[in-house]
Amino acid sequence: MNRGFKIGDFVSRLSHHKDILFQIEDVYHQNNMPMALLKGVDLRLRADAPVDDLEAVSMTDVNHFRQKYVRKSTELMRNIEKRRHNTIDSFLSRAKINYKRPEMTEMEIFEMPGTVLHLDGDREYLDLCLATYRQLGLKAHGFFVPEAEQANVVKDYLSEYAPDILVITGHDGFLRGRKNFSSLESYRNSKSFVRAVRRAREYAPGRDDLIIFAGACQSHYESLIGAGANFASSPKRVLIHAYDPVFIAEKVAFTPFNQMVPIKETVRDTITGTDGVGGVETHGRLRLGYPKSPY
Repeated sequence: MNRGFKIGDFVSRLSHHKDILFQIEDVYHQNNMPMALLKGVDLRLRADAPVDDLEAVSMTDVNHFRQKYVRKSTELMRNIEKRRHNTIDSFLSRAKINYKRPEMTEMEIFEMPGTVLHLDGDREYLDLCLATYRQLGLKAHGFFVPEAEQANVVKDYLSEYAPDILVITGHDGFLRGRKNFSSLESYRNSKSFVRAVRRAREYAPGRDDLIIFAGACQSHYESLIGAGANFASSPKRVLIHAYDPVFIAEKVAFTPFNQMVPIKETVRDTITGTDGVGGVETHGRLRLGYPKSPY
């Protein structure tokens, strides 16, 4: 490979002002031009680029790229902890009035949040997401399934694990040389995500029976919502962070079942924000219980 690049190298694209950190996944020739298939390091994007458009990124710069996402994730974690305490405080206030339990304390309450099934077209991102689910106290089953195969297996996984929340994600991107943002043919994997959502809706037709997040970077948002997703990417065809689906799932899982998930707040409290993810009215999945068993 010319210019000394090899698979696994960290690079950025000169033509895009080096705005995104990538790793090289594959190299090939197109019309006798050396090309590279790139995977976003923190963003759920796959893209093709001429090798001559690439610049190597040092490990120091890699760490610099990632710091802003680390800071944002830390802030979101703090907000999640605060929100959960407020939810329990609200439950205790109602209990004192409705259940005549003035002695009830937070230590006696137990949480039953929604459960998650996560199908991901990126094995590394899946492992990171599963670790984050555990950190957030969410029960999640995750499986690496290439985007093109997700529609073929989603019903089997749904039948086996019966989740409250389904995440269908991986990598996507608007294809080089395409101009029609309305056509599914212009996207790398949006068509596969749409098929998977439709199959999932054959299993669970109601949007409150199974809550679905679907999509990745620059995905065809309107088609995913139209196919039956509750939340999807990407309204403005921007890039989304690897953890955005996790933060959406957490918000659904820990919103009380008798409340609507606040859409604006939910999409705002992701790393990417409202340009990258959106959704429709959806009930939460959290149930609080009393008393907590000592065993």
